Amino acid sequence: MKKHFFYLSMVWVLTLVTACSGKKGVFTPTSSGRAYEVLVVVDPGLWERPAGRALFDVLDTDVPGLPQSERSFRIMYTAPASYDATLKLIRNIILVDVNKDRYTQPKFKHAKDVYAAPQSILTIQAPDEKSFETFVTENKQVIVDYFTHAEMNRQIAALEGKHSDYVATKVKSKFDCDVWVPGELASFKEGEDFFWAGTNTATGDRNFVIYSYPYTDKDTFTKEYFIHKRDSVMEVNIPGAREGMYMMTDSLMTDVRPISVLGEYALEARGLWRVKGDFMGGPYVSHVRLDRANQRIIVSEIFVYSPDKLKRNLVRQMEASLYTVKLPGSKQEGVEIPVGAASTDN
Repeated sequence: MKKHFFYLSMVWVLTLVTACSGKKGVFTPTSSGRAYEVLVVVDPGLWERPAGRALFDVLDTDVPGLPQSERSFRIMYTAPASYDATLKLIRNIILVDVNKDRYTQPKFKHAKDVYAAPQSILTIQAPDEKSFETFVTENKQVIVDYFTHAEMNRQIAALEGKHSDYVATKVKSKFDCDVWVPGELASFKEGEDFFWAGTNTATGDRNFVIYSYPYTDKDTFTKEYFIHKRDSVMEVNIPGAREGMYMMTDSLMTDVRPISVLGEYALEARGLWRVKGDFMGGPYVSHVRLDRANQRIIVSEIFVYSPDKLKRNLVRQMEASLYTVKLPGSKQEGVEIPVGAASTDN
């Protein structure tokens, strides 16, 4: 009996050690909650005042580049006194810590897999509510990206274990690039320096495209150049049902920004596509990158056609594949998106 008690005690100790170390172990429980669901642990009074409303507004922002309004996250909140062992298993958590005796300026702290796995916990510290309000408002994109990238990394981890070998082989052969896309993409088309893979299911039509062209102009990484090039490529390779119809870019609904992919510069383009002469359309995300080894541009893109349905999760699930694209000569070992929160210590 004593041996059994000792064994159970050791199991409990190991569970606690694993949780406190922030590393997934044999006894780390699986996190709960749905994708893009965030629990905010905050004093109820603060939550209802301007500081709390500022954080709510950050989490409640629309996902960019979608044809209809869809919130970035599903928001839940609880008081610190109710933050029990069950709630600590939720996959995405924000801890609000406002204390003038402990802090002189606002800052972030972040942790991974503390009580469960996969799990991301962001703590926002501030000396007072006014500085907290200003801090979260100014760092809106940092907060949104932190949890968005954490969710995409979970999708990437799933893709590592289960992805389309056919697409990976085709892309490697045609472009000398590596990529992981969902295995459900079972329709394909090839063109000159162009490859498309897609699926048409009841839950939404998901698509992956990769194409290349010579790098000749420093203005390549501009919105105008991107749209012009994308339209010319899609007109040839993604025609519509009738003559004169083809996929084109909605220039007014396209935004670009510089991002980092596997430690290298990329231009992210995000917006809406439509078919000229038809009513078809939907969201897309593109990564424009320079293949230095071959002095060419590699564009990888996902686009979704899912009329009358919500598209946030479809787009984000597919977008994760873009971060797995490795260009020729890449020495990057992993494909996980760096997840962190900047501080205002500088």
